[in-house]
Amino acid sequence: MSSVHVPEQVAPMIPRTLFNSDHEAFRKTARRFFEQEIAPFHEKWEEQQHLDRDLWNKAGALGLLCPTMPEEYGGSGVDRLYSVIMMEEQARVGDSASGFSLHSDIVANYLNNFGNEAQKQQWLPKMASGEVVSAIAMTEPGTGSDLQSVQTRAIDMGDHYVLNGSKIFITNGYLCDMAVVVAKTGNSEKGAQNISLLIVDAHSEGFSKGKPLKKVGMKGQDTCELFFNNVKVPKENLLGMEGMGFIMLMKELAWERMMIGIMCAAAAEHALAHTVEYVKGRKVFGKPVAAYQNTRFKLAELRSEIQIARVFVDRCIEQVLKHELSIEGACAAKYWVSDLLSKVVDECVQLHGGYGFMLEYPIARAYIDNRANRIYGGTNEIMKELISRSI
Repeated sequence: MSSVHVPEQVAPMIPRTLFNSDHEAFRKTARRFFEQEIAPFHEKWEEQQHLDRDLWNKAGALGLLCPTMPEEYGGSGVDRLYSVIMMEEQARVGDSASGFSLHSDIVANYLNNFGNEAQKQQWLPKMASGEVVSAIAMTEPGTGSDLQSVQTRAIDMGDHYVLNGSKIFITNGYLCDMAVVVAKTGNSEKGAQNISLLIVDAHSEGFSKGKPLKKVGMKGQDTCELFFNNVKVPKENLLGMEGMGFIMLMKELAWERMMIGIMCAAAAEHALAHTVEYVKGRKVFGKPVAAYQNTRFKLAELRSEIQIARVFVDRCIEQVLKHELSIEGACAAKYWVSDLLSKVVDECVQLHGGYGFMLEYPIARAYIDNRANRIYGGTNEIMKELISRSI
């Protein structure tokens, strides 16, 4: 089976202490999967704008989906370090196509944390096996980070809701079998009290999907618009309580932002690894690019800043495991590390010279794929606004 070449990571200045032997065994499985099943087919995913559907089933069979869910719902009941490993291995091979983390670590958490027993039994085992691909539908064409202003509305019809509206930029949207949809169910002047979350079966009448969106980067990732035209949603598909959607979103968004910090830290490490390998092999005026002081100093700066990011992110992960991570801490990890990744990739492109602008080189793909980290999960400007409120 084909695999991809991934250069050795630059040795850390401060060793990591998060993982034990069980974690590393899981890492081997995840690494094999991303190296053999995902990375070699990058161009294929970009052409069709989504992964092959059967990869979800393969990932489920290997225990790579929803590992932190309780065993009675199809998961492995393990800690979030297993989720961290999945994100790091995805970043290691430059995979910008798979939406496994959103499925396993965002949608599944909403169901596990706020769903009732029937909802968990109905959806989580199928999500863990890959039988069901899930999405979360928050953003609308006219509403980005301001979730209180959503226009999608669910009208109470007694034993069901009638859902109307649309969502945009939905990861896993094109292949999804189910979406957790943010919708208005009330008319209070306090916008937050009007928001509810509904579990919507993607095969429902009136539920339709747009074509995958044409993006600047991350072209292989399944991202599309969703449309709801008088979709009947049974009352038993209300997640949690009516009007509590905004509170549930706020509880989970910190982890979503932390996930972006985790992936960006790993992506920065691997951008550096590719660049170190390149400058050692590429010669200019008879000697390797790595022999020039400008190159050495630039690599020293990047290595230092990436290490600083790694220590902060790992400390945040420790806080996540103890359920102690603050909203501000997650916001800082999201905005600062995604900003750093953009800087690192830009500098690494420069060190590659003309080849840094060629898409056959991983650093060029990283240049276009990683820009979105500063936008989704709440823009970095919103992160600074949230941090400032606690000062």
